[in-house]
Amino acid sequence: MYYKRFLEEKVIKSLEHFPVTAILGPRQCGKSTMAKHLLQNYEQTIYLDLERPSDLQKLEDAEWFFQTNKSKLICIDEIQRKPELFPVIRSLVDEWSDFGHFLVLGSASQDLIKQSSESLAGRISFHRLTPFLYQEIENVYSMEDYLIKGGFPSSLLAADMDISESWRDNFIITFIERDILQWSNIMSGAMRRLWQMLAQNNGQVQNYAQLCDSLNVSFRTLKNYLDLLQQTFMLEFVPPWLSNLKKRIIKSPELYLNDTGLICAFSDIRSFNQLSGHVLLGSVWESLVLQHIKAIYPKLNVFFYRTTHGAEVDFVLEYAGKTLAVECKASLSPKLSKGNYISQVDVKSDKLLVVIPSNDAYEKNKHTYIASLQHALSFVKAYFDM
Repeated sequence: MYYKRFLEEKVIKSLEHFPVTAILGPRQCGKSTMAKHLLQNYEQTIYLDLERPSDLQKLEDAEWFFQTNKSKLICIDEIQRKPELFPVIRSLVDEWSDFGHFLVLGSASQDLIKQSSESLAGRISFHRLTPFLYQEIENVYSMEDYLIKGGFPSSLLAADMDISESWRDNFIITFIERDILQWSNIMSGAMRRLWQMLAQNNGQVQNYAQLCDSLNVSFRTLKNYLDLLQQTFMLEFVPPWLSNLKKRIIKSPELYLNDTGLICAFSDIRSFNQLSGHVLLGSVWESLVLQHIKAIYPKLNVFFYRTTHGAEVDFVLEYAGKTLAVECKASLSPKLSKGNYISQVDVKSDKLLVVIPSNDAYEKNKHTYIASLQHALSFVKAYFDM
């Protein structure tokens, strides 16, 4: 069964207005499935998977192959494995001078392939696909299942929890021991321990010196590992919101894993009942909210705010000179602190948006709006007039 993805309409529009459209996202998040579904809407297409030797062979003379298939929409999966294609693509799309020639899929971020794709500036439109968003599957799966299994299709759609756990365990092993090696030589044991420590301290400002000591690696190596996790969509850096306030503000970024199922896998959390009493419940909910905000509103700048005097709010959204304070509470009866309200004033937000795991939405007072995930996302859209 195919589940419609939120990104589909944006990709279709991009194909109508750009020679090259790129869909980037972590491995196994559904890029290939979505692309193949979209290709059914076009009369002439060709799909190449660069992990398949026979498809790689076709591109030994890429220019000739592309010229021969000029009339088709050419989809190239795992484009980061053959970055030398970008200059060829640039030359051809300039010669052909119209739209919708190439749909490229990659498991590395725009920054990581930037040096290869720079020649396509103005010719390529980038889109980020995440694992399933909750609203894409909410009619089939409960929020509790989604929190534990995460959004990766093979984990979420697994027949039972044992299969889901097995898939996530194998994904972690494959990612560390095969996929990430294409970018850098790493010590797989150190990378796994780092990933696990980040999961167990999800949503916190990390002590880099302590991480270096625990892993027995240099700061440079640690920074390289963190960058790799970020560039391959496994990790999100949330910087602090800074202003001219004369307050002592926490200045290091917070780090979030990008999938709740992986957080649970690394933390040996196997059921919602176990998660509900776990110290990580709050940060798992924060990760879910963060992923949805960044996926649906990629133009928003996202920060956190915390002072050494106790004022804090999980996220500060910023767009077009306007700010919105967002607090995530994994409770149906959220309790807000004085520090939350102080933060709202500090960051000059008209409202404090509190996101909770329910179907409700209501105003607590004229400055505080408590909402489900879906209502919160609609509120963000209206607040910033996006």
